[in-house]
Amino acid sequence: MWNYTDKVKEYFFDPRNAGVLEDANGVGEVGSISCGDALRLMIKVDDSTGLITDAKFQTFGCGSAIASSSALTELIIGKTVDEARAVTNQDIADFLGGLPPEKMHCSVMGHEALIAAIANYKGEELAEDDHEEGALLCKCFGIDEGMVERAVKGNKLTTLEQVTAYTKAGGSCKTCHEKIEEALATFNAQMVEEGTLSAAEAFTLGDVPKPAPKPATISGPVQISPLAEQATKAKPAGLTNLQKITLIQQAIEDIRPQLQRDGGDISLVDVDGDTVVVQLSGTCVGCQMSAVTIQGVQAALMEKVGRPLRVIPHTAMASA
Repeated sequence: MWNYTDKVKEYFFDPRNAGVLEDANGVGEVGSISCGDALRLMIKVDDSTGLITDAKFQTFGCGSAIASSSALTELIIGKTVDEARAVTNQDIADFLGGLPPEKMHCSVMGHEALIAAIANYKGEELAEDDHEEGALLCKCFGIDEGMVERAVKGNKLTTLEQVTAYTKAGGSCKTCHEKIEEALATFNAQMVEEGTLSAAEAFTLGDVPKPAPKPATISGPVQISPLAEQATKAKPAGLTNLQKITLIQQAIEDIRPQLQRDGGDISLVDVDGDTVVVQLSGTCVGCQMSAVTIQGVQAALMEKVGRPLRVIPHTAMASA
């Protein structure tokens, strides 16, 4: 279970600037509902001064995604476009008092949406959006070289695990790990040449995996996804497909009573590899908290099965 600061909780339960900005003149969209996270950032820029006078967001994702998106709007309103362009994903995380390493991809998603919104306002095209041959590193989450490069260089990432935590690239089927490591080695080598990273820290192909960094100490921990507490801590290995499905069904049965108490319910629709399709019903359908429910279910299932899983609501999968 991840620990969150009080400010993350505050901006999740009471998000600032959520909704549609009708007169936006800059819009940036990143992610995909089918991948579990999506963000639409809308900005209103005063053409005469270059100031961002308003910003709003719509997001589908976990509590950290909602909080990060909300924090981003607070950070950029009142700034000029050029000042806003200098805002980093680390600025978003710092504004919230820190994010767990596994949730840093939420702040990166906010930064990517900001880059896209500013480009849209200026009438610029982002080359990375074309996903030209060789540019798309992770097909599962639609992560391209440009996003990985910005995350690596902006946050001084030196391990595959860090790249996954900050971008989600490689977090599903894992077939892209080799391509991600090749890109990481290239970007780290460039950073060494630029003097922003020491040669001893840089990742090179064939490196023995470095131990994952310990999360920074966070004061006032709170938990946003209590559903995961119902899952067992055991992490079985070498499961057959039938055993995996059985564990997933057990975890869902453990979760159902909590949803039923609030008039909702959940059922298993399908399991395809590491993708789990579920059906929400009752008050869970159309609820503003449904994205958080899905995130909690995903955390619970991963705890139960002991491996990364992607949980998709049946309606989202059908429309993807």
